[in-house]
Amino acid sequence: MINLKLDKEKYLVHVKDKNQILNMRKLLDKVEIVLNKSLIQTTDFLDPYERRLSKSILNRFLDIEYEEVGGIDEAERKIIIISPPYVQIEDINNYINALSIEVDNVNLSHRDFLGGILNLGINRSKVGDILIHEGYAQTVVKREISDYILANLTKIGKHKVKVKEIPLDSLKKAEVDYLIRKTTLSSLRLDVLISGALNLSRSISQKLISSGRVKVNWEPIDKTAKDIEEGDIISVKGFGRFILNSIEGTSKKGRIKVELKLLK
Repeated sequence: MINLKLDKEKYLVHVKDKNQILNMRKLLDKVEIVLNKSLIQTTDFLDPYERRLSKSILNRFLDIEYEEVGGIDEAERKIIIISPPYVQIEDINNYINALSIEVDNVNLSHRDFLGGILNLGINRSKVGDILIHEGYAQTVVKREISDYILANLTKIGKHKVKVKEIPLDSLKKAEVDYLIRKTTLSSLRLDVLISGALNLSRSISQKLISSGRVKVNWEPIDKTAKDIEEGDIISVKGFGRFILNSIEGTSKKGRIKVELKLLK
């Protein structure tokens, strides 16, 4: 057995987000296990920003391979499976399971389903995407908590639910409803865009950003003057999420015409 000890600080120099340093250290711990013991390792569920950071580290190792899985290709939250190059990952069900949560005569929200799961004492990092459908939801979870949810999730709020395991290939992409809003902006700065999208004053938008309540493409941003690009996804804690869907030229007064998609 190899006993390689990584110089973790060398691999963390480029990570500027202090909130992610501990997570990246844990990732490097898993890399050490793969290199030293030739054992497959998995992360918990990561959002796209966390995966970008993780891959920036994993790509520096030539003698490991990794795969991102989340149940469906379009999944927002995925785990990363890290393995030696000569070990084949045969069954994804060894790492994640899909569950269906059915409820009668009521349509519950994403927040309802997530809250029901987390109220069991489960960490958010163990739960992947929750796909909302008419009368039920599908979700992907780490295998180690699947049986616990099956045995203990019987109610969400006052509503009784039925939970069953389903094949990963039976997951269906959820239809997401957006409200289209066309407006004009003085610039594509983050604070200006939030003001225009959410009908907030510029000063309130700036306070939301500086207080750490804003993410762009899942990355926490505290700079009010950050320029936003077409296709960027902005989330504001307590207000929701929207996309700068398209930039459509300038008005006669020189303002920038944009189309926004606000998640309902």
